[in-house]
Amino acid sequence: MTTKTTQMRREIEEIPVAVDRLLSLGAADIARAAEAVRALDPAYVITVARGSSDHVCTYLKYATELMLGVPVASVGPSVASIYGAPLRLAGSLCVSVSQSGQSPDIVEMARAARRGDALSVAITNNAASPLAEAAHHTLNMQAGPELSVAATKTFVTSAVAGLMLLADWKGDAELAAAIRALPRALEDATAIDWPDVRAAISDEQSLFTLGRGPAWAISNEAALKFKETCQIHAESYSSAEVLHGPVSIVDEGFPVLAFAAGDAAEDALVGIADQIAGKGANVFVTSDRATQARTIAHRRTDHPLTDPISLITSFYAMVEKVATGRGIDPDTPRHLKKVTETV
Repeated sequence: MTTKTTQMRREIEEIPVAVDRLLSLGAADIARAAEAVRALDPAYVITVARGSSDHVCTYLKYATELMLGVPVASVGPSVASIYGAPLRLAGSLCVSVSQSGQSPDIVEMARAARRGDALSVAITNNAASPLAEAAHHTLNMQAGPELSVAATKTFVTSAVAGLMLLADWKGDAELAAAIRALPRALEDATAIDWPDVRAAISDEQSLFTLGRGPAWAISNEAALKFKETCQIHAESYSSAEVLHGPVSIVDEGFPVLAFAAGDAAEDALVGIADQIAGKGANVFVTSDRATQARTIAHRRTDHPLTDPISLITSFYAMVEKVATGRGIDPDTPRHLKKVTETV
């Protein structure tokens, strides 16, 4: 019996090559954008995105605040596209993220940010898109064609493009070196697909994902992908929030997938994972420090801020197998299409 290789699987396996291509072809545009950002020295940053791209922005929010001490806020695109409300953005940086660069609400918010005197940077996989035209600077993800409805390599390349911008903005040589080493790390990460997790959730209809700091963005993306590709009701929580109510629905064997990077939040997240495991949940965590939760394989990188990128790559490798194991084609999730254009 021949098993069909999904487009999603092929695109997951392309992630290391796509990141390597971004490093070589995207560096010049990123350097020019970083120079403009340094000259501005923004007091704050706003982000504009939806779906997986908004999870990229959450990741970049934490990275920006941790690295540069500059606060970051997400602005709802409807502020411009529906309500037409002008924003006073002088002295700020606006980062818009969209794989297609076509959604009217994202484009209109990026235009409004520029009208409001923000420095506008777009991260997109289409350098000729309306979003690119609306921005002062465009960072091409360099992901190549992504045909599966579920975004995988565009999530990773957009996150890496944003992180390259931050490393250049700050002049952080250590982070820049870790980014350059990512293709090799992601090769390893694509080979990790968590069979124990797959077995534990194969018949489940509901689960939690957890994270903290930059890894919380990865938890958010994972929960979306469970819903999108596997028709599993997944909810993402910061490990700081899950005990404030959500834990009440946890019963014996309830699945929890906790994403821990090698950063200052690791011990706190693992402590919560162990507490929830002690209540009978079936908890898996990407850390060797757990005592009650179950440690799963993970590929750490050369920097805490690049660890989450490795984690989501392994997650993608797993969730595609969960979907196909449930008889679902992850390339064509029901009710969804590749480009969602909202107003």
